[in-house]
Amino acid sequence: MGKTLYLKTQNKVFKDVTPDGCAEVFQKVLQDEKSELTYPQTISAFYKANGYDPVFVMDHIFNKDLKTLTIYYQKAGEHGLDPAMFKADEMATLINKFYNNKKIKTLDQAYHAIAELELLTANSLIRYSNALQYGVVNPKSIYARYYTTTLRPDSTSAQKIFRVTDIKQYLDSIQPKSPSYIGLQKALATGTAAPGLSPEETKRVIITNLERLRWKNKPQDKKYVIVNIPDYQLDVMQDGRSVLNMKVVVGQGRNPSNAVTLMNYADSNTVDNPNIHSTPQLSSMIHSVDVNPVWNIPESIASKEIMVEAAKDRYYLENKGINVYKDGKLIDPDNIDWTTASKGDYDFKQQPGDNNSLGKIKFLFNNQSSVYLHDTPAKEAFNKKMRAISHGCVRLGDPQALALNLFGEGKKYDLIVKDMAADKPDPTTINLTPKVPVYITYVTGWIDTTGTLQIRPDIYELDVVLYNALGKVK
Repeated sequence: MGKTLYLKTQNKVFKDVTPDGCAEVFQKVLQDEKSELTYPQTISAFYKANGYDPVFVMDHIFNKDLKTLTIYYQKAGEHGLDPAMFKADEMATLINKFYNNKKIKTLDQAYHAIAELELLTANSLIRYSNALQYGVVNPKSIYARYYTTTLRPDSTSAQKIFRVTDIKQYLDSIQPKSPSYIGLQKALATGTAAPGLSPEETKRVIITNLERLRWKNKPQDKKYVIVNIPDYQLDVMQDGRSVLNMKVVVGQGRNPSNAVTLMNYADSNTVDNPNIHSTPQLSSMIHSVDVNPVWNIPESIASKEIMVEAAKDRYYLENKGINVYKDGKLIDPDNIDWTTASKGDYDFKQQPGDNNSLGKIKFLFNNQSSVYLHDTPAKEAFNKKMRAISHGCVRLGDPQALALNLFGEGKKYDLIVKDMAADKPDPTTINLTPKVPVYITYVTGWIDTTGTLQIRPDIYELDVVLYNALGKVK
C-alpha cells in the first residue's frame, strides 16, 4: 500500500503507510464521522467485512475516476438536484491533497486523508446512485393518499457501488434514459418558459417532475390503464403507446382555481392536507365490471347531500331511484321527516337506471380508498376545462370504449352492450380475464410525442409539497 501510494503521489510520507496502520485510523475516523453519513450501517458493514481496505482511494483516485465523480456531482443541477448534496467541492479538495506532494506532511495526516476521502466517496456515491435510480424523496413519506407500489433503495442496492470497476461507465449507466426524462432535462438546461408561466416557475415544475420520473413506480406491463389526475385524461397503453384516450373527471382538490403556485406558496401549503374528495394515487388490477351497478352511497355523501336534498324535496329519493334502509331493512322514506332525521341512522342505495350516479358501468379494482372508474349521467362535466369535481372516483368520458378495449369483441362485451342498453336494467358482474393493471398518477409536467413541454395546474398542491420536500434534502 505504501509503495503504491508513494509511486503515484511522489510524497515520501506515504512510504510508511501500512494496511494495519490505515485500518486502525480508518476505524476511528468512521466512528467519529458516523453521524454525518447518510448510510452509516451499510458503509460500516462493508468496511468491517473487508478489513477497512480503502478500495476507492487505492483503485480509483489515480486513474482520475474520483475526479470524474466530482464532475458528475457538480452537474447534478442537470437533474434538478443540488450538487451540495454530494459534497463535490469537499471531495475535490481532498483529492487535490493526493496530487500535491506538499499538502500531506505527516503519516497521521496521510491516514486521515485516506479515511476521510474513502468515506466521503462511498457515502456520496451511494447517495448519488440512489438519487438517480430511486429519487431523493420517498413519495409515501410526503403524500397522504399515495398507494402506488414504489421500490425504495435498500442495503443490497447500496452495496453495489463497492463493486464498481469503471466509475464513468457506471455513472452513465444510471442516468435515466426515458425520452420524457431527457426531454425535461433539455427544457431545464435551456431555461424554457411554458405558456403563462415564468422561466423560474417552469423550472420548478420541471424539477418536481424529474423527481417523479426517478421514482421506481412506473408500469412495466405490456398493457395497462393510466389516469393522470391533473391532466384529466385516461390512456390505455399497449406496447409503449396510447391505443385509447379519453377525458375523465377526478376528485376535488384543495387548489381548484390554481391560486397557489410554486412561486407563491406559503408554509401552510407545504404539508399534504388533501380535500376529503381527492382521488388517491394508486396501482392495482382491474378485475371485473359491474354493469348497471347499485350505488352504495357513502355516509359522508348521504348525510351532507342526500338527506339535505330529501329534506328540500319529498320526491327527490324516488326520482333518483334511491332506496333507504335502516338496520339492513328496506323502509318507506315517506315516513321519515328528513329535516330532523339523525345522520348515520340510515343507509342509502341508488338503484340501476339513467339517474344512477355511477352511470351504466363501473370498473372494479382492489384499493383501500373504495374508488373505481365509472360511467356518469352528468356528461356536461366533460366540457369543462377544470374537471376536479367528483367525490374521489374517476368518471369516464367513454366507458363503453374502455370496456371494448379491455374485454375485446366477444360474448362478454356483447353482454355489456346489451345490459347497458336495457330499459329495466339489473345489476350484472362480469369478470375481466386476464386482469389489467391500472395506475392513477399525478404528473404536472412532461414532454409530449411532438417534443413540446406540457404543463398542468397543480390542482391538489402536490407539486408544492414535493418541491418543499426537495428543498429540505441536504
